Amino acid sequence: MEGAAALPRRNGELIFEAPWQSRIFGATVAMHEAGLFEWPEFQGHLIEEIAQQDTEDYYQRWLVAFERLLVERGLLDRDEIERRAGEYRRLERDLLD
Repeated sequence: MEGAAALPRRNGELIFEAPWQSRIFGATVAMHEAGLFEWPEFQGHLIEEIAQQDTEDYYQRWLVAFERLLVERGLLDRDEIERRAGEYRRLERDLLD
């Protein structure tokens, strides 16, 4: 991806500042490769999120775009996403699940 949607890189390598960032990146790529959505569809969501939000947190925008795509595709509903996120925040779920 290029422009505002371009992945953060340093010396050509992807940059992840926290483990959850690499996990959400990997989950997105894996679901795309499994044929659950086309990459330009996700890319469009990401570009919209970046344009709407005045924040430097690229992967937070990525997460919001990915969650929105999951809901629109009917893969997860908003309540399920919130429930699972709450389990991670409360350390009730192994981060490697």
